[in-house]
Amino acid sequence: MQDVTDLFFMNVIAGYGCPDYFFTEYFRVHDSSGLDKKILRSITENSTDRPIFAQMIGESVPDLVRIAKALSQYPIAGIDLNMGCPAPRIYRKNVGGGLLRDPEKIDRILGELRNTVEGRLTVKMRIGFEDTTNFDRILDLIQRHSIDLLSLHGRTVKEMYHGAVNYDLIAHAVQRVSCPVLANGNVTSAPSAAAILHHTGAAGVMVGRSAIRNPWIFKQTRQYLSHQPVCTITLADVREYIDRLYRSTTAQTVPERARVSYLKMYLNYIAQGVDAGGAFLRDMRLAQTQAALFSVCDRHLLSNPDQEFSLEPYPGLVARPSSETSCSAGTPDGVKASSEPYFSASAVLSSN
Repeated sequence: MQDVTDLFFMNVIAGYGCPDYFFTEYFRVHDSSGLDKKILRSITENSTDRPIFAQMIGESVPDLVRIAKALSQYPIAGIDLNMGCPAPRIYRKNVGGGLLRDPEKIDRILGELRNTVEGRLTVKMRIGFEDTTNFDRILDLIQRHSIDLLSLHGRTVKEMYHGAVNYDLIAHAVQRVSCPVLANGNVTSAPSAAAILHHTGAAGVMVGRSAIRNPWIFKQTRQYLSHQPVCTITLADVREYIDRLYRSTTAQTVPERARVSYLKMYLNYIAQGVDAGGAFLRDMRLAQTQAALFSVCDRHLLSNPDQEFSLEPYPGLVARPSSETSCSAGTPDGVKASSEPYFSASAVLSSN
């Protein structure tokens, strides 16, 4: 998740039950690009004891090859190509999800990267751009170029985060390609992860936005799938999580207002599980200073510290009103999981 899955955030959520591996924010690739030093730190200073994939976004074949070679010199689990970012400012440049309109270009990119990358080469994508016309054709390219892992979000690029996730097409991809497939989209809780795994037959799930709201989701999902009691999270636990997030930003030499804005980026998601009426979400957004923001946090989270934090986002509470709806679209019925699934946090926590 761009601007979210950075070194600081990975270190914070590692304390609550890590995913099996992480994906970096994406390295932007073009004719004058190098390795972004901030993103590179999430690789070189990774102390989570979990592997991390280096994610790239771009469409220039020579430059993608160049950056892939440079990244391969670092301790990474593999190289990941982003073909799923739905932000208009990204896909209008024919990168991210914009590539899904051009299977021929995808063929050239994957062919050159496969010839370059000696280790794992993975892809994150959506089921299509405006529709699914090219879906099978692109899946066949995934197969032809021996991609090692496919992370698949079950919406089109134009759908962004609106509406239901098409888990049937994720299940179709599982059958059509031989590499492991990670199901992405509305993985909101341990029960939803289990239901999605059962419905799709995927090798695991990629969690993005929900890992911001609930960093315990990976631990809870492992417990759920192994038929253990799922740990209960209280509002006091959430208050401590917010403190950790804020302390992670103080290591940066930035003004207080910038740190407050940075924390609000996370609080927009966390607030979805605090109160059904959205009072915390509204009050948090109005706070302008550190003192005001933490006063809101104390009032809403510590007045009843033993109250359970909601396992699922409350319906109607939207973290990013301009780009997503609430997670009321639901997940498929059933809770049986595939064996030994993988859990990963994406980058813009892939994005979920």
